[in-house]
Amino acid sequence: MYEQILLPTDGSEGTRGAVEHAINLATTYDATLHTIYVVDTNVGIDASVPGTLDTLEEAGENAIDGVLQQAEAAGVKTIEGVVAQGTPHQAILDHIDEHDIDLVVMGTHGRTGLDRYLLGSITEKVVRLSDAPVLTVRMPAESFDESS
Repeated sequence: MYEQILLPTDGSEGTRGAVEHAINLATTYDATLHTIYVVDTNVGIDASVPGTLDTLEEAGENAIDGVLQQAEAAGVKTIEGVVAQGTPHQAILDHIDEHDIDLVVMGTHGRTGLDRYLLGSITEKVVRLSDAPVLTVRMPAESFDESS
């Protein structure tokens, strides 16, 4: 049913549920697990400051490595990871198209109302714009501060 599964990650503890679901589905369907971390270059990153972009990309590599290690330990046979730059939802959508992704597994903070409106939602944008089905996994309440 699924041959190519994409797991976007930000490396936070709150994405653990999405990681577990994606790995479970990849093992169940013997699918390739893709994971992507997007450095959002549209949030005022000053690329002229030495090391700024490198630091963000290193955080991305660490997030990807954590997923790769967990997937390998679970027996996922084919795993690919990439750190991309740009607008997160667009980079994810581009990856979906470029790799013929069959399923996207994403975490969601479960924010509502003004928080969601002000912060935007990468997951929501992917759900609305993706041609591939998107499985959303709500972050456990204890993983985020509801006042943020």
